[in-house]
Amino acid sequence: MNNPPFLTIITVTFNAERFLPRTLSSIENALRNLQDPSVVEYLIIDGASVDATWKTADQYSHIISQVISEKDQGLYDAMNKGIAASTGKYLWFLNAGDEIYDSNVLSNLLKKLEEEADIYYSDAMMVRENGTEIGLRSIITPHTLPKNLKWQDFSLGMKVCHQAFVAKKAIVPLYDIHNLSADIDWEITCLQSARQAKYLPFILCRYLVGGFSVQNHRRSLTDRFKVLSKHFGIIPTLFNHIRIIWRGFKFGMSKGKYW
Repeated sequence: MNNPPFLTIITVTFNAERFLPRTLSSIENALRNLQDPSVVEYLIIDGASVDATWKTADQYSHIISQVISEKDQGLYDAMNKGIAASTGKYLWFLNAGDEIYDSNVLSNLLKKLEEEADIYYSDAMMVRENGTEIGLRSIITPHTLPKNLKWQDFSLGMKVCHQAFVAKKAIVPLYDIHNLSADIDWEITCLQSARQAKYLPFILCRYLVGGFSVQNHRRSLTDRFKVLSKHFGIIPTLFNHIRIIWRGFKFGMSKGKYW
């Protein structure tokens, strides 16, 4: 009987023919550097795409463990399906257009996972649709990255890019499918349950800007307020949003508009 995989990578797609190839190619290249690729499970959770997403996935069938394609209630519903279908000890979400940073990342990450921390996190390289790099998230946004991450660090918003956050399946909650900032809530809840979170001294991913929450920016800000109020209280969150606005203003004045 085969041993269960150690890491599950989950990619959510919907009409993703334009950007999915870069994700699949990055995973294929990283898997080539593993002595035993079976320690990694790769799932695609598709929302019943009507474009060439399926054709693209078929070209990489040799690296895909399972494809689930059916109508869903949005991104976070699909991510919940990925959690339910996963069999790995650790979970890593890389959605269509996101990439493993380089071909050595998987081998380096798996070595770190052997240390059995509950959470691993790193910085993320932000990229444009044409693939050109914008810069590291901790540098081109006001979100500096602490080396000793705690859930309280999220009082001013998303501290770690979701695609640069790997968590043990045993501690992960399901996403709130009705909240556009459910990824913040998910990371905070993971950290609240974690005994140990470890910073990785290498970049995990290339993150494609302009995703779901950016496209629905106004509502995502309202939903972020709901998430932060849930964890930090309404009054502290009101004051913290004043700090967020002031921090963004100062950052914009010193470094210009960020992505």
